Amino acid sequence: MFRGNHPARVDDKGRLKLPAEFKRRVDESYGPQFYITSKDGKRAEIYPIREWELVEAKLAEIPNMNPAKKKFLDVTNYYGQMAELDAQGRLTLPLILRESAKVTAEVVVLGSQTYLEVVNHDDFKAKLDLEPLTEADMTALADLGL
Repeated sequence: MFRGNHPARVDDKGRLKLPAEFKRRVDESYGPQFYITSKDGKRAEIYPIREWELVEAKLAEIPNMNPAKKKFLDVTNYYGQMAELDAQGRLTLPLILRESAKVTAEVVVLGSQTYLEVVNHDDFKAKLDLEPLTEADMTALADLGL
C-alpha cells in the first residue's frame, strides 16, 4: 500500500527518483517494471505492472464496443509507457505526460494505495487551497463507511 506525500524532483532527462519510502515498498512487493500513464493529463500515475495488469483484467471483461472503455484506453495509451527502474531507483516519465502535467521540476509524489501519483507541486497546492475537503465530502465518505 502506497501512502503519504514525498516531495521530489524530475531531472532534465525526465527521470524521477522514487522516494525512499516508496522504493522500499516497490522492492518488497513489486519489482522494477511499471506502467506510467494518466487519466487526465494533469497527473502522472505510476502503476507497478502487477497492479496495472489488474486494471487490464477488469477492462478485458468490458465489451470492446463500450464507448467509456474506448475513451479510457485512448487516454491511458496516449499518455502511457512501460518503464523500468534503473540502478539508481529512477523512472523516466513519458515526455508527452511530463509536458502536459507540468511535472518537469519540483513535484509531489503521492501514495494512492496501489499506485503513485506525480503532480506539479505548485499546481497541486493551489488546487488543495481552492478545493478543500468539505463537510459534504466528509458526509459522502461516511455514507460509504469511512
